[in-house]
Amino acid sequence: MLSKKSQYAFKALMYLAQNNDKGPVLIAEISRKKKIPLKFLENILLELKKAGILESKKGKGGGYFLKGHPSKTHVASVIRVVDGPISMLPCVSLYFYQRCKNCDERFCGLHDIMEKVRDTTLNILEKRTLQDLVV
Repeated sequence: MLSKKSQYAFKALMYLAQNNDKGPVLIAEISRKKKIPLKFLENILLELKKAGILESKKGKGGGYFLKGHPSKTHVASVIRVVDGPISMLPCVSLYFYQRCKNCDERFCGLHDIMEKVRDTTLNILEKRTLQDLVV
């Protein structure tokens, strides 16, 4: 399940993608239009900027904007930045792998199932971009 933080991130990113040709957008505008608490949104956008998904411009005409075209930012990468691992178990995570305690992955049926769930999920999320979310 996507966290509220991820849902807010996607709302903001969809708004920026829809307004991509208009230049930087003020945080206050995104907050107001998408009904996202301002302080929460500031933290989310800063995180996305640090990850290289967004850029910002200071001063008059400033605000946030997508660093690249919406078709270049994959849904999976946003989820990883905001929520961390996409997989449901740490022992099947591609980027955040951790061995489960008291478990041998080679003989774990749950591991095998969750690996298939991960692969199916990633097959979708890594092919979809912000452009696909813009209605």
